[in-house]
Amino acid sequence: MTTTILAAQPALSARRRWTVLAVCALSMFLVGLDTTIVNVGLPVIGRGLGVGTRGLEWVVDAYTVVLASLLISSGALADRFGRRRVFQCGLIVFGVASLACAVAPSLGFLVVARAVQGVGASMLSPVALAIVVNAMPDPRERARAIGVWASVFGLSMAAGPVTGGWLIAAFGWRSVFWINAPIIVAALVLVAVFVPESRGQRARRLDLPGQVLLTLALCVSVGVLIEGPRIGWASPLAMVGYALIVVATAGFTWVELHQREPLMDLGLFRRPLFASAVLGAMAVFVALNVSLLLNTLYLQHARGWTPLASGMATLPMALGATLCAPWSGNLVGRLGPRRPLVIAGGFTAAGGLCMVNLGQDTSVLLLLLAHLLIGIGFGFANAPLTNTAVSGLPPSRAGVAGAITSTARQVGSAVGIAVAGGLVTGVSPAGLAHASHPGWLLVTACGLFLFIVARASPAATPLARRSA
Repeated sequence: MTTTILAAQPALSARRRWTVLAVCALSMFLVGLDTTIVNVGLPVIGRGLGVGTRGLEWVVDAYTVVLASLLISSGALADRFGRRRVFQCGLIVFGVASLACAVAPSLGFLVVARAVQGVGASMLSPVALAIVVNAMPDPRERARAIGVWASVFGLSMAAGPVTGGWLIAAFGWRSVFWINAPIIVAALVLVAVFVPESRGQRARRLDLPGQVLLTLALCVSVGVLIEGPRIGWASPLAMVGYALIVVATAGFTWVELHQREPLMDLGLFRRPLFASAVLGAMAVFVALNVSLLLNTLYLQHARGWTPLASGMATLPMALGATLCAPWSGNLVGRLGPRRPLVIAGGFTAAGGLCMVNLGQDTSVLLLLLAHLLIGIGFGFANAPLTNTAVSGLPPSRAGVAGAITSTARQVGSAVGIAVAGGLVTGVSPAGLAHASHPGWLLVTACGLFLFIVARASPAATPLARRSA
């Protein structure tokens, strides 16, 4: 095994550290934006390409599944070959794939291009967090930086439908991909100028068997969730899918337990702090993506709203996420993760409960209130979950820590889209509101689960206890 020990790098000035954070946050904005920006345009894309809801789910999940599958390997590659180098490669792949999405002539071409986008995004998400953690050695400053990072990421996720609705109204659905080009060019220049190169203290080999089995397990799981309503949950094809999921998961577990340098150290999940943070991150993103997709389909199909109007309806969500994420980061630095997680769980559950009796003529004010509550919950959740997960691994493995957390997020996104789509696939516009009720109960349950995560989290960080 090759081991690389780097000499200590000189500390960056405060201005340079926060400039690095700003550059990474710009790039992370792209990853989050492209996770949700397409949601509001799905009905328009469907009409343009002549496909239904089930096919459109793949437009979203092709991106998220590939992103989730490759995040851990990308984090390990960044720790080995250089985080800035891998980050720049990710930007280029993401930009080229975005252009391919913009000119896609068919659903199949668009799905493949979205998958390639996911490959590029996988080199951005964990690497950005690793660069930020490496640039911020002070725990209190790092907690604030992660709060800002989470705020930008949360803003991008929540603002995706608003941005998408405006672009589609002004320029058509292909513009949601064209918009990436100038941002990519700006990010490449800024990364080259301001972001220093860094690596993990110990280089790891790639775990190709583990990577293949993880990808297979995730792809088949999401595929069964999407196609289950069409093929039948008890059909022979579904049974084959279940068998593949069990075999791939068992194979992945066996390989990881016997690999000298596994893709994912499964022993980490024996630690309640780390395991709860990962599961909490997944639950938060299930809730967010169920909310966004059900909102899009209900408002556009059942109530006849335009993409712009349905996107604007999520503005309270974006506002709540943006304002509360930095506040959450400060609370984590001063008081620890438990209180922000309790707040996040309460607001998320309350937002879901507002919608469990959704009807054809539900008040718009109630819809806006639900989106605001869910946005506040989302904003408060990300910083404590990210901070807990990163703190659960050695600093030299920051890339892997960020990758595991980001994998949980994207798995949650993919599952949320698949479940929400499955609930309303084939349902008439008049029946959409009633069909969505289980989805809103799921959002409520995800919020309540955060109370369990908060219970497993420390009441205060060591730094906060020393300050007290």
